Amino acid sequence: MKFGKLPDISGVDFTLPSNPVANAFLLEGQRKEEQAFDFYTGCTGWSMPPWVGRWYPKGTKSKDFLYHYSRQFNTIEFNTTHYRIPTPEQVEKWCAQVPADFRFCPKVPQRISHSRNLGLGTDQLPLFWEALENFGPFLGACFMQLPPYFDSARLGDLERFLIAWPSKFPLAMEMRHESWFLNEDVIDEWSVLFAARGIATVITDVAGRRDVLHQRLTSTLTMIRFVGNGLHATDYDRIKAWTRQLVEWRELGLQTVYFFPHEPDNLLAPDLTEFLVQHLHETTNIKTRGPVPISSGPEGGEQISLF
Repeated sequence: MKFGKLPDISGVDFTLPSNPVANAFLLEGQRKEEQAFDFYTGCTGWSMPPWVGRWYPKGTKSKDFLYHYSRQFNTIEFNTTHYRIPTPEQVEKWCAQVPADFRFCPKVPQRISHSRNLGLGTDQLPLFWEALENFGPFLGACFMQLPPYFDSARLGDLERFLIAWPSKFPLAMEMRHESWFLNEDVIDEWSVLFAARGIATVITDVAGRRDVLHQRLTSTLTMIRFVGNGLHATDYDRIKAWTRQLVEWRELGLQTVYFFPHEPDNLLAPDLTEFLVQHLHETTNIKTRGPVPISSGPEGGEQISLF
């Protein structure tokens, strides 16, 4: 992900912002005893030949990449749907290859997110919703990335879109224009709208745009896009800080997290994901599953541990 990347991160303060007071009010009453906390983590694609021999068994063919990817990760930031709406046959083929705990997180097609009216009044939204139905229990949270020129003056357009969006499909929203984060009043305005419609926020942790690291929760679900810097030492320190933040949010009542580590060209994303999951298991009682190098797993990497 090139958004917010910097060639030199030496002057960046990677400290996570303080937890907004509004989060506690939003989640008040949501925390329940013995409540499940669903934590999903994965990458942005499975078609990665360089992973063969480290994350996929030696000799793995491209047609089997998804099968092995889904045994290493339990979700995917599914960018394929951003470029085309899949057919029922294609979705069926994908779902047939993954285990029961796996979740696809489809990205809203650009013909919707980047259109003047956000797809309202066209056939694109109904076609996309029909495709989402085909994922059945394998559907996670959809996410919509607004274009960088879509500013807060268009909040009314966004509200009309969110009113039309079916509540049965979880949705997380990512805004990029600086105007959405200008001050607390602006953040409060869209946060109230999102909370009223049950829409989650996408929180992006990237070196060059610290404003999109807003930390505002608007539902019991959130999506975190973490952009690393080639496994720099700060990547690991930031993961540790996120672990502490997730524990705090879970205690407040957060129920579901989708956490997507990005690294340059995503070749090293599994390495950072492995560290994330190990650190969660070592320092918290949050249980999930994540990648294990094939040399460490049974049967040459055919590992899957469900908690």
